[in-house]
Amino acid sequence: MQPSRRKAIKQFAALFGASALAGGIPAASAQQSSEPSIEQYLGDPLLRPVCVKDFEPLAKAKLDPLAYDYLVGGSEDEVSLRDNRSGFDRIIIRPKALVDVHSIDLSVEIFGKKWEHPLFLCPAGGKNCIHPDGENTVARAAAAAKTLQITNGGIQKLVESGKGPDWWQVTTGGDFRTPQTMRTFVKRLEDQGCGAICFTTDIMYVSHRERNIRNQFDRSWGETGIPRDAQGRTPQPRNPERAGVYPSRPTPTPTWETVRELRALTKLPIIIKGILRSDDAKLCLDSGVSGIIVSNHGARQLDHVGGTIEALPEVVEAVAGKIPVMIDGGFRRGTDIFKALALGATAVGIARPYLFGLAAFGQPGVERVITLLRTELALDMGLAGTPNIQAIERSLVRIRELH
Repeated sequence: MQPSRRKAIKQFAALFGASALAGGIPAASAQQSSEPSIEQYLGDPLLRPVCVKDFEPLAKAKLDPLAYDYLVGGSEDEVSLRDNRSGFDRIIIRPKALVDVHSIDLSVEIFGKKWEHPLFLCPAGGKNCIHPDGENTVARAAAAAKTLQITNGGIQKLVESGKGPDWWQVTTGGDFRTPQTMRTFVKRLEDQGCGAICFTTDIMYVSHRERNIRNQFDRSWGETGIPRDAQGRTPQPRNPERAGVYPSRPTPTPTWETVRELRALTKLPIIIKGILRSDDAKLCLDSGVSGIIVSNHGARQLDHVGGTIEALPEVVEAVAGKIPVMIDGGFRRGTDIFKALALGATAVGIARPYLFGLAAFGQPGVERVITLLRTELALDMGLAGTPNIQAIERSLVRIRELH
């Protein structure tokens, strides 16, 4: 390379790296020096994806086909899976002109704690099917990127180090089987420094996930990874997902009374995840809930429920600003996040995007996905005339009517 051209590219890279919106060059790209050469920067595979969507084919190329189907699949006809994305296409952004946006502030406060941006990592089971020691790897990435993660647990050593996530997920499973098991579980979370309890309510039964059924996917593989012999064959699964199995549970499922019992047990914030209706949002208020996550479980549970962005306005209206309303489901762009914030969301969760990053590059991939989404959101905010999160309000979006 000619010296003059090399100098020009280095100057450009220096400007790019200094930009607050660019997000800088990830530490994973720097080897011996904190300032990698331009050749290293341009040749780093981690930096080649230019948007979150670029990570999916990279993840697919690395994953076992059974693990890929497990990651991307929804339930039954996968209509809600498609709706989670298509719902954003009906919303247009209406930017404000001539607003001073020389600096962009993405910070947001939730339950009295300030976060650098309104993005969080949703709980996701079976991470070891995607990457070895997946939960700990994601938790380290979240800590490095100063991003809230809702964990499924299994990361005690990381939590003890003070670098673990702040919120913990509980589900409709055995932890709430009796008042005593609930009390024991809550005490353990408090002792481990849990900052909030996220109660995911929409997994009373495992849904009809046809990709997994056709693949004879064994749920234990989510923890162990996909076993393959020397010839690349998968052994006979012990507990494959099957079609035509009538639902049953040995114990009753939780109810709103369970939520009230949980509320009485702890002073920790309680977030209910899986709300799609205004009347359920009002029941959250009546039960003393601290926050809501509008969610359809990544379209992996009941199908034909619509996209979460469609449900968001009625939930926001029902709570009338009394508690924060968060959302997940189908978010892939900064504009998606912007639209949700304009419709009243306090924060936005992602799952598949960071799992694609995890599959493709491990911890640096998760961090890079967060960087790209933060960057896009900041750019979109600047272009829309909104210098901070508080400036993003309802007049900035319009929902197109279907004809």
